[in-house]
Amino acid sequence: MGALVLGLIAGVVCLFFVTSIKNMFGYDDALDVFGVHCIGGIIGAIGTGILVAPALGGTGIMNYEIGKIGDYDFWAQVIAQGKAVGMTLLWSGIGSFIIFKVVDLLVGLRPTMEAEREGLDLTDHNERAYNM
Repeated sequence: MGALVLGLIAGVVCLFFVTSIKNMFGYDDALDVFGVHCIGGIIGAIGTGILVAPALGGTGIMNYEIGKIGDYDFWAQVIAQGKAVGMTLLWSGIGSFIIFKVVDLLVGLRPTMEAEREGLDLTDHNERAYNM
């Protein structure tokens, strides 16, 4: 049941990001990767730390040192989930930046203005997308 509630919350927040926040800041995200995957992932990861609480029907946190479910501390778990989210954002952000720089040096990130005007289907793939 907690997963359904978490999914509903994430769905509403993701919808808000792809409809309002993207337009407000004007960033280019044709497939809504940031608004859905990044924001939804953050909500899901932090929400999992909340929903694992035995009081909410969760399984608790396994203590592998003693081989049984340990004591659940709400704030400790939410902080641990937040640290994991932060590390994931850093890892993917830095990794993407390095990959973008390498691709930019090798082939460039943007086509020339002339290639865009002529059409990338013709200039990059040597074919027409539409025969009109």
